[in-house]
Amino acid sequence: MIPEDLIVDKIINDITRGTYNEDEKLPSENTLAEVMQVPRIIARKAYEKLDAMGYTYSVQGKGRYVKTRRQKIELVISGNESFTSKMLENGYALMTQQIMLKKISYNEYVYRELRVDVDTDVYKIGRLRIIDGKPVALHISYVSQCLFKNIATDGKEILSMFAYYRKVGYTSFATGKSILSITYPNHKERKLLQCESLVPLLTIETNCMDDNTGQILEYTRIKYRGDYFKYVIS
Repeated sequence: MIPEDLIVDKIINDITRGTYNEDEKLPSENTLAEVMQVPRIIARKAYEKLDAMGYTYSVQGKGRYVKTRRQKIELVISGNESFTSKMLENGYALMTQQIMLKKISYNEYVYRELRVDVDTDVYKIGRLRIIDGKPVALHISYVSQCLFKNIATDGKEILSMFAYYRKVGYTSFATGKSILSITYPNHKERKLLQCESLVPLLTIETNCMDDNTGQILEYTRIKYRGDYFKYVIS
């Protein structure tokens, strides 16, 4: 008997090759099961996985359809230029929504990345990036109050960390390292990014430093929707 993963692969290949157009109705579960010679439950599971991966969507009482496959945004992975400037330079309609500002409890890894003492107050600033009305990325920055004295109040207005750094006197930036991994969204991230459970997220951990002094300005975790971006490592 054909496993559901092979059925998933076949439908993805059909969509990629253009056998099915965007918003075109796919074969019913019964028809798919008959063609692939599998029980209907296998056909249903295959479609459910395609839904979760973002390839298809269902309309109650009508069936399943091919989801629109957008042209992916080319994103250069670098820590010395802001996401805002990258998107605006390439003509994308970008909006940023602040979703979080809070002082965190001591976290050994974050504090080590920031190179601060255990008694230092560290703030977590979260921003949701929205392009053409669709949430596409989640940026979480950690900064220390010993470096930014007014971050507890200034942080409420921050939409771009680079713009804030320039405002307080830092003008040249570099990155010490970048760690890339693939993750899948948890419940909170699925709500924020409006995506399904099997849409991959490219997760980047990096730090930003003042290029003149080597002072660490922030430690950052960024999660990009894998179905919206293609990545250039620079």
